Amino acid sequence: MSTSKAVDVDIMGREFRVTCPDEEREELLQAVTYLDKKMCEIRDNGKVVGSERIAIMAALNIAHELLATRVRGGFDMGEFKRRIDHMLTLLDSVTPEQDKLF
Repeated sequence: MSTSKAVDVDIMGREFRVTCPDEEREELLQAVTYLDKKMCEIRDNGKVVGSERIAIMAALNIAHELLATRVRGGFDMGEFKRRIDHMLTLLDSVTPEQDKLF
């Protein structure tokens, strides 16, 4: 069973404490870095004022990137995982037969 720990992160100069499972810590930190970068780009562009509006614009931009990747022939991570699981199932079903050969 995984344990969760609090992680202090910095987004646009503000500190937040987030709890996540130990095994997801690195991905969380990558997500924080990506979000911070997007929010700082929006802030530095100067067209959006206020951290709440900047956060909403960053969320919309990131959601758009995700949907564009999935819809327009991009990489669909869910489908990729399903295909890998299917391949693993096939390999597991064949492996016992291969053991008999040796």
